[in-house]
Amino acid sequence: MTRTPALLVLDDGACFEGCAYGARGEASGEVVFTTSMTGYQETLSDPSYCGQIVTFTTAHIGNYGVTPLDRQGDSLFASGAVTHDLFMPSAGPFPHWRAEESLDSSLAAAGLTVISGVDTRALTLHLRDNGARNGIISALDLDRESLTRRARELPPMHGRDLTGQVTCAGSYLYESSPSPNADKPDFHVAVYDFGVKRSILHSLRLAGIEPRVWPAATPAEKVLASKPDGVLLSNGPGDPGACGYAAATVKTLLGRVPLFGICLGLQILGLALGVSTYKLKFGHRGANQPVKDLDSGRVLITSQNHGFCVDPDRLPHNARITHWNLNDDTLEGFACDDLAAFAVQFHPEAAPGTNDAAPLFARFRELMANHVQQTAVQNT
Repeated sequence: MTRTPALLVLDDGACFEGCAYGARGEASGEVVFTTSMTGYQETLSDPSYCGQIVTFTTAHIGNYGVTPLDRQGDSLFASGAVTHDLFMPSAGPFPHWRAEESLDSSLAAAGLTVISGVDTRALTLHLRDNGARNGIISALDLDRESLTRRARELPPMHGRDLTGQVTCAGSYLYESSPSPNADKPDFHVAVYDFGVKRSILHSLRLAGIEPRVWPAATPAEKVLASKPDGVLLSNGPGDPGACGYAAATVKTLLGRVPLFGICLGLQILGLALGVSTYKLKFGHRGANQPVKDLDSGRVLITSQNHGFCVDPDRLPHNARITHWNLNDDTLEGFACDDLAAFAVQFHPEAAPGTNDAAPLFARFRELMANHVQQTAVQNT
C-alpha cells in the first residue's frame, strides 16, 4: 500500500510526523490521550469524543478488526485519531471471529483521518506536561507554519456546547437483542441524550429497565408527562458550563423523579445544584482509573472519558461525596439522598473497561423501587 505522509501539529507548534490512514485528508480538534489497551472501536464511536482527536497510548491499534456490534453510536464521533502502529490486514479473514472489516476501511467509510507511525509516548508526555491542546492532522497541507496558525484559530473546548451535534433527532424506545430482563421491564426510564452510549442503554435493559431516549433539549414537563419511573442523564461531549439549558431542565426534575447521572450527566446535575465546574489539565480517559467507593471502602477500576470536573468544595449541604479519584484527588461521584439523585463521573457500563461499577444500574433500580413505594404510601 502506498504510504501517504501526514503531520500532526499542535497549537503550540509541536509537530509529529507519520502517515495518514482512513480518509487520508484532514482532522482537527482537541488532542487528548486514552490509556485503554483495547476498545479502539468503542472509543472512536463514543459520542463523548466529538470534537477531539484521540491519541491511543497502547502501541498497536486495529489488531482485531471491527464489528458493528461494538459501536457506541451510529457513526464514528471522534474528529480523528493518533496511533503508533495501525494494523493493516489486506483482506479477511480477520484476527478475531467477530470482525467484519479492517479498522482502516471503517475509518475511510466514516470519513475519519488517522495519523500512524507517531511517537505516541512523546506526544502523551507533551500533553501531560502542557495540557490537552488543539491540533490538526493533515495529509493535504504539510506546511508546519500553516498548520500551527490554523490550529491556533480553532475554538477552545472551554465554552463549547457539543450536545446538539450528537443528540437524537426525536424520542425513541431503545430495543436491544434479547437479554434476561428485556421482555418484561419492571421500570421505565427517560434517558436525556447528551451523547448517550449504546452500552448504557443495554445495561439498563439488563437491569430490567426500559429506556426511552429523549433529545437533549426536551423540556422537563414533556418528559414528566410520559410518567417515567426515573430519569438518566447521559454522558456527552463539550463543556458542561455551556449547557445551561440542560441544568435548568434538571433543576425542574430534582425531587420529582429519581435521577442518575453519568459523566456529563454528573456535571449537569452539579450545575443544577449550583455547583461550578472546571477544566482538567489533560482529563481522565482510559479503562484503568482507580476510584474509591466511600460507602463500601472498595476501590473500583473504572472506565472514564472526561475533561471537566465538578468542584467538590461547592457541593450543597444535602449532597454527600460517594466516589473519589485516587490518582489526582478529584470528585468522582455524589448523592443527594433527600432528592433521590446520584451521579458518577466514570462509566459504569464500561465499553471498554471492567465491570467493577456495573452494580450502579441495580442501585438506580433500587432507588426507583423505593420512590415508587414511598409515593404509594403518600397516596394512601
